[in-house]
Amino acid sequence: MKRVVTFGEIMLRLAPNGYYRFFQNDQLQATFGGAEANVAVSLANFGIDACFVTKLPSHAIGQGAVDSLRAFGVDTSKIVRGGDRVGIYYLEKGASQRGSVCIYDRAGSAIQKATLEDFDWDAIFEGADWFHFTGITPALGENVAEICLAAAAKAKEKRLKVSCDLNYRAKLWSRQAAGETMARLAKYVDLCIANEEDAKDVFGIEAENTDIYGGKLDREGYKSVAKQLRESFGFEKVAITLRSSISASDNLWSGMLYDGQEYYFAREYSLHIVDRVGGGDSFGAGLIYALMCGKTSAEAIEFAVAASALKHSVEGDFNRVSVGEVNKLAGGDGSGRVQR
Repeated sequence: MKRVVTFGEIMLRLAPNGYYRFFQNDQLQATFGGAEANVAVSLANFGIDACFVTKLPSHAIGQGAVDSLRAFGVDTSKIVRGGDRVGIYYLEKGASQRGSVCIYDRAGSAIQKATLEDFDWDAIFEGADWFHFTGITPALGENVAEICLAAAAKAKEKRLKVSCDLNYRAKLWSRQAAGETMARLAKYVDLCIANEEDAKDVFGIEAENTDIYGGKLDREGYKSVAKQLRESFGFEKVAITLRSSISASDNLWSGMLYDGQEYYFAREYSLHIVDRVGGGDSFGAGLIYALMCGKTSAEAIEFAVAASALKHSVEGDFNRVSVGEVNKLAGGDGSGRVQR
């Protein structure tokens, strides 16, 4: 069985019921999520041996995060225990013309205070085939960036494939800091994943003739972005998610994969969104799974986009879909008819 290791932060997610605004009533739903944890869950659902690495406190909330991953079959044996708190994010889901709101309370979390000595990457990568992280993790602090660099370097030394979703978060660091740190990490990356804003925010590479707020995307512009990313950093492949936002409730969703020779565009899905958090992570997981299983570039991008389209219909960070469901949608059956 193929083995994937992901590294990052898992947080407690507190969200009002349904589409309520903060404190519209006195209840918040408590679940867990985080970019690399979301990827690990998706991969485990696809039958991959997925291992998530982080640092979590030994108290009940930290254990709750561990248990949430174990429920999906994710390997949590390499999680380091220590520290005092689990990061929190508060989510108010948007609807129609009201956008979603994320408020972070993650300062001083266990992973943010982790050290290089906490992680034995030789042992962690034993038997692994792939390593995945995102730009969120090195943004947590210089110490965590150094841990990411050590992990990526060790993964490359051990000849693992390495993927990174740029995932720029303005609330965590500046564009300058992101560009400098991610450029150092990029030399270890085989598969770079980005969205319509990340390449511009992190590396200053911008798609022409594109208005992300007006819902206008230009395919030729994204071809240029992918080519520039590959030429600048030597990535083997570059994947870009393509989202046209009609409103918070309705998006058009697709993706592109560039392998250095050809540009492959997936079909476009019209989404009525239940929960978009984790949509990009499910795309990354779908792409990793498809490429590990030997699918062609054209097949891989179709699988990734279909997996992510389904995630937008699922509450919570984690994508709770199977390979069969993704293959069905990727094969053209998006009718949504009742299955009997």
